[in-house]
Parts: sequence; C-alpha cells; structure tokens
Amino acid sequence: MKGSLRWLQVGLPALSAFAATLPAIAQPGPPIIQTRFTADPAPLVHDGVVYLYTSHDEDDATGFEMRDWLLYSSTDMVNWTDRGTVASLKTFPWAVQTNDAWAPQVVARNGKFYLYAPVSVTGSPKNVIAVAVADKPEGPFVDVLGKPLIAAQDGFIDPTVWVDDDGQAYLYWGNPDLWYVRLDEDMTSYSGPITKVDRILDYQEGPWFYKHNDRYYMAFASTCCSEGIGYAMSDRPTGPWTYKGPIMDHDARATGNHPGIIDYKGGSYLFGFHYELNFAVTPIHHERRSVSVAKFSYNADGTIPNLHWWDVTGAPQLEALNPYKRVEAETIAWTSRIRRNRDRPYDWAPGVTTAGNPLDGVYVTRTLDRTYIRVAGVDFGAAGAKRFIASVANGARGSAIELRLDRVDGPVIGTLQVGETDPIGKWQERTTSIKDAIGTRDLYLVFKGPGDRTLFDLDHWRFAR
Repeated sequence: MKGSLRWLQVGLPALSAFAATLPAIAQPGPPIIQTRFTADPAPLVHDGVVYLYTSHDEDDATGFEMRDWLLYSSTDMVNWTDRGTVASLKTFPWAVQTNDAWAPQVVARNGKFYLYAPVSVTGSPKNVIAVAVADKPEGPFVDVLGKPLIAAQDGFIDPTVWVDDDGQAYLYWGNPDLWYVRLDEDMTSYSGPITKVDRILDYQEGPWFYKHNDRYYMAFASTCCSEGIGYAMSDRPTGPWTYKGPIMDHDARATGNHPGIIDYKGGSYLFGFHYELNFAVTPIHHERRSVSVAKFSYNADGTIPNLHWWDVTGAPQLEALNPYKRVEAETIAWTSRIRRNRDRPYDWAPGVTTAGNPLDGVYVTRTLDRTYIRVAGVDFGAAGAKRFIASVANGARGSAIELRLDRVDGPVIGTLQVGETDPIGKWQERTTSIKDAIGTRDLYLVFKGPGDRTLFDLDHWRFAR
C-alpha cells in the first residue's frame, strides 16, 4: 500500500493534470462500495459468503488517513452489505492511535478468525504486524497478544496469510522486499526464521498469497509509481517464485494498488482499487480510494490473463435477490451523490452513507432529497409483490421513499410515506401498497423530501405478496 508514498514526491502534478481531463463521473470499473472510501481489499470466502475486509480512507483525507478496518459481504458479487467497523487502532492500544491502519487480511482456522494488520508503534518510525482474533467473521476482534506479532522494521506492512493443505500456515509481507515466516497452529505465534525472498521482478508491495489447483500464487502491487498488479507462481509455498507478468498494467489512474484473489461459486475474482470516486468529487489526487472487482478465468496452464484496466461493467450478478425476506437497507449495488451546481462538474455534495452502533447495528443515513439506493436483480416472481414494509427512524415531515424499477427515473411501483417519527431514535415500520412489481428487476429506493437535511434513517425493508 505504501509504495505510492513516492508518488507524493514525484507524481502529484502529473496526476492532477491527468485528472483534470476526466469527466465528472469517470467509472472504469464501478467501485463496489460508494458510501465510504475503501482500499486494500481482502476477500474471504466462508460458509458460502464473500466477506470483504478493507482499509478505510477518511472522507477528508489528502494523504493516507486511516484509523479502522471495515467489512462488507455478498452472495451475488453485486449487492454488498455493509457490516460496519470490525476493528480499529483502538483494538491495539499499544499502537499509534492517530493513523496508519493499513492493509489487513482475515483468515479462518479451527472456528476462529484471525485479522492481521500493519500498525505503527510509539517512538519508532517503523511498522509492525499485529494480530487480533474473533469468533465470527464480523468480530469483535480482540488483541490476544498485547504486543506485535512481527517486530518493527522498515517496510513491514501488507500481511497476507494462507493455510496450506497440510495445515502449515505462512505469513508473507513487505515493501519493497518480500518476507515470510511459518505460523504455528495457534496462528498468533511463529516458528523458525523470518526469511527474505529473492527479488521478484516488478514487485513493490501489497502481496496476496494463495493456492489454486496445486500451484502457489503471489499477486502484488507492481513497482510504484504508478502501480499495476503483477503476479508470480511457484510449485512450493516458499518459492522460488517465477514472475509471470501483469494482471493489470501500470496505469496513471492507479498510483497505488493492492490485489485480493478468490474463487467463488465457480468463478475467479480479482479485487483491487482505483481513485474514481475521488475524481468524481475533485480533479486533485487525494488518497481516497475505492475497491472494485473483476471476474476472470485462468488460462489452461494456470497463468492469469492480462485484464488491463477495470472492466466497465464490473462482475456479473450470480443470483437474484429475494425481496420477501428481510433485506438490510445497507445492501447496495450503487448509491448516489448529488450535483449541487450543474455548471461545475466537480461540485458534488455527499450522498447516502451508513452509520452504526452496538444497539442498532448498521443502518442507512444521510438520505437527502433525490439521493437513492439501487439494489440489483430483485426477483419479485411471476405473481409479484403487493406490499412494501420498511423500518425507519428520525423521519422528517414530508419525507418518502419512491420505489422505482430499472432506472432512477423508471416506473413507480409504490411510494412509502415516512413522515415524522416519534420518539427520536425509535425504529418504526411503515407500509405501502405495491403494483406492477413482477419478474426480476433492479430496484431503486429514491428518497424524497423538503430541505437539505437527512430525511430519515433506514434499517431494513422487505416486500410481501
């Protein structure tokens, strides 16, 4: 992740000039999360669900401003549910608390989940690697060591872990050099020496170590700056590693990168990030990144094709969403920002986002007039839906949800009047009748109401026949 620090010295003028030529909404590969700036994707497949752990750039970040780690989940690769903050710098009270919650990875073993992350320590400019443990993918993650797993040294960032078929786990990390150690079965200690790997061509940082069809892979962010995504292969988990080329070429739109690769429901997926949501707000480069995903197929010899830049359409939806069971409002395929001045292409106001607390969990907020949520591939069935029910709180007078199909200006199938809710903070159900909701369609929840304040909070919804 940090190879792009050199960009701050050599590349900002060039990228700013490039960004100034971009259209107001440049989307080379739609970011799968729009409510936060996310980076360093670390996908985990567990019990039929993709859990996507990310680092988090603050909304006002200029350089790297990162204090916590987030989680999203999906079963269809298009609609992603915000699971909230799973860990933060407070998880490691011995670490620097003001910044440096960099690239994480979570792995499962023996019914536990282990989060590995680089942090900084007081009194040292160097990084360490920490580990925290949870009983569930969504945490809470707890620091069980009270100290670093891997002690401080320059470039000790971006941990990646794989548990091999024989039960031996390996932890790799590093920028600009790559290092590894064998983890013990408890996953919170290691045996043997810390070993430096022979230089892999074009390697910079952000390693992603995994196994596919009896071959070992080391994907990584390629030499900064700009960074692409490269990879190497080996017949053994400790190498030697043979460089195989780029998965994505170096590109001026990617001053940093960080791959995550999984197999899921018969397909293979590459996660990474770009800066397109940042450029939708400003032509100036900031460290405000957005995770994206592309589907690919391995070549017959096990190599990975060059995917070039992010595909404009993103990954295909794997299954339809069932609207007749509870759907968390924070399940989103796409959401909106509001243009404040149509004559100024970068003058955008924040749109829908999420919030959460231990009592209520995660919910949707900042529902300004004309903002919306798109939920992809909703299967209403042949008989169709008759009613829509939503759980809302903190409603303003005159607020409502227009339910539209296929487009933000598509046909209206119903309008839920939210209005004032009392008392403040109390979740209440509102219901409206529905017509012409038949078949599998994209659903738009378009928020309407007076003023420029949040109209209401939305926790979950469902349809009824």
